[in-house]
Amino acid sequence: MFETLKNILVEELQLDADEITMESDLANDLGINSIELADLILLCEDKFGIEIQDEDLHKFSTIGDVVKYLEENAKN
Repeated sequence: MFETLKNILVEELQLDADEITMESDLANDLGINSIELADLILLCEDKFGIEIQDEDLHKFSTIGDVVKYLEENAKN
């Protein structure tokens, strides 16, 4: 799950793969803004066949948070 998410971040948001770890903070370490976060959510929804509710977005602080959420909710 982590590698898939990392690939999405590198390919779609042009982030440096070396900077992406489970502990990376989305905003502070990776510089992901609210628009990029929305893009990431849409990409994850498409890739993993899930719908991420708006009220769940506050749970995403680090890459690890996103991975955990995806592992708990992904259908494939």
